[in-house]
Amino acid sequence: MKTSSKNFSTRAIHHGYNPMDHQGALTPPLHLTSTFAFDSAEAGGEMFAGERPGYIYSRISNPTLDLLEQRIAVLEGAEAGLALASGMGAITAALWTLLSPGDEVIVDKTLYGCTFAFMRHGLSKFGITITHVDMTDPANLTSVISEKTRVVYFETPANPNMRLVDIEAISKIAHASGATVVVDNTYATPFLTRPIELGADIVVHSATKYLGGHGDVVAGLLVGSAEQVSQIRMFGMKDMTGAVMAPFNAMLILRGLKTLALRMERHCANAQQVAAMLEASNGVAKVHYPGLTSFEQHALALRQMPGFGAMIAFELDGGIEAGRRLMNRLTMIGRAVSLGDAESLIQHPASMTHSTYTAEERAEHGISDGLIRLSVGLEDVDDIIDDLAQALAGEPVRAAA
Repeated sequence: MKTSSKNFSTRAIHHGYNPMDHQGALTPPLHLTSTFAFDSAEAGGEMFAGERPGYIYSRISNPTLDLLEQRIAVLEGAEAGLALASGMGAITAALWTLLSPGDEVIVDKTLYGCTFAFMRHGLSKFGITITHVDMTDPANLTSVISEKTRVVYFETPANPNMRLVDIEAISKIAHASGATVVVDNTYATPFLTRPIELGADIVVHSATKYLGGHGDVVAGLLVGSAEQVSQIRMFGMKDMTGAVMAPFNAMLILRGLKTLALRMERHCANAQQVAAMLEASNGVAKVHYPGLTSFEQHALALRQMPGFGAMIAFELDGGIEAGRRLMNRLTMIGRAVSLGDAESLIQHPASMTHSTYTAEERAEHGISDGLIRLSVGLEDVDDIIDDLAQALAGEPVRAAA
């Protein structure tokens, strides 16, 4: 069903699937097959030559993944999508396809820890230059971009410190120099930000997070032009990484997309209240959340995001030791490193998700040792606030299990 509706939730539920084409099955079939039979030897040869559409082998394409790819593409406003085994699979497959020795990638000052490690300790080993620049000011990109720049890469909001990047402004600068713009949209999801519509070329997701939404799957997604996505599928995924999503995982992400709008509305509403509570609490030195008027880039957030997401970064007056005491006093909020789940989760980036940075690199890239990252979940917001309040008030540490 190529629904004509432009409404987000309708597309997330209906696009690309008609139950009457599948014996009336309301839920799309799960195609648990590694390979596909051909009508004839000639048909198989034509498919391998790209002269006939069809499925050959699930490392390349699969009907369940195909539906997911169509849905994420329409939700992001892109021509095509690609399902991969993880968010890092999406990132690495894209960059291995786009880059060659001698090329340069310009990246924002702050990146997720594993992305940072892939750039600095992976790509750089193969003759690719990685240049960090503070993209919160687009003029900084203008001053360093060159004819060697092939990719401009950033997250917005950035993991873990919530810095925003003006997608439209950065894309114009990059395109003027012939560079491809790749945006990690994991934090915002297409419900809050659609980078393609703002000028970006490729968007990547850790679908493990909000797109799945239930903490039961590891997956990645990527969207872009039909030509670029095809190149990434046939080279970056098929040959370079083999980062193929399993059909069962695609089914779980399709299920998650059906409730994405509802969940994001609740996530955002909860996070706004939690951020305000933290900002007003004694002992909290700084709260980084785009929905607060005190947030340095609040005006950009208002222009680029209709909602402000569920991720909050904050620092306590007592630094990391105060942060550890807070985390250990929590009784409902879980100490875990993922995000976007129904459950609220909290973690310490410097010793966990961003420990791939050295202490010097963290200081250089805006990740303080005392920064705490909170993923606000779907629980009743009063219960989330009560748990944080009792932990901030210094209640006795609960006994270890």
